Amino acid sequence: MKNKIIDHRIFLVFLVFVALFFTACNNDYQPKPRAYFRINMPEKDYKLAKTDDLPYFFHLPAYAHIKPIIQHNEKHWINIQYPAFDAQLHISYKAINNNLDTLLNDMHKMMSKHIPKANAINEQMYLNDDRKVYGMTYEIKGSEAASPFQFYLTDSIHHFVRGALYFNFSPNNDSLKPIIERLEEDVQVLIETFQWEE
Repeated sequence: MKNKIIDHRIFLVFLVFVALFFTACNNDYQPKPRAYFRINMPEKDYKLAKTDDLPYFFHLPAYAHIKPIIQHNEKHWINIQYPAFDAQLHISYKAINNNLDTLLNDMHKMMSKHIPKANAINEQMYLNDDRKVYGMTYEIKGSEAASPFQFYLTDSIHHFVRGALYFNFSPNNDSLKPIIERLEEDVQVLIETFQWEE
């Protein structure tokens, strides 16, 4: 008799586990995709960035500011700081002295350093005959690319400017995509409003 009671109890426990198993499997649970923090973008508001020290000027966003760079034997180098995004745009300047080919080759060498980490590099030519501003922009795709955007501008005779966007931390460009897109827009405004000082 005892064996029959024990057998019934084991059978009941087994039925409970089977019922729990089937009811647990009917849940429509799906794992959530990996998410990132919401990023609040500042409003687009641009101001003229012009100083007596620089042979060029342009518009930059109100949430950015210029910090001069003191570099041995180099003049007119600046960083445009974007504190809200912990990023900066390095801008270097060189006077052309029959060395435009060398400056362009140096630019291409700097770009080639990004190729191993890049999935793609989208190049776009920029021409503004009225302002004598000519150049190229480079959008560097890839989650581990150190600089997602670079450019150069020149008048082909006197001036050569190179710009490179960097973050002050190890980037994960997939998660930074909204910020990178905003900063690229800001740099495009800089390029489109860029002028040489007379």
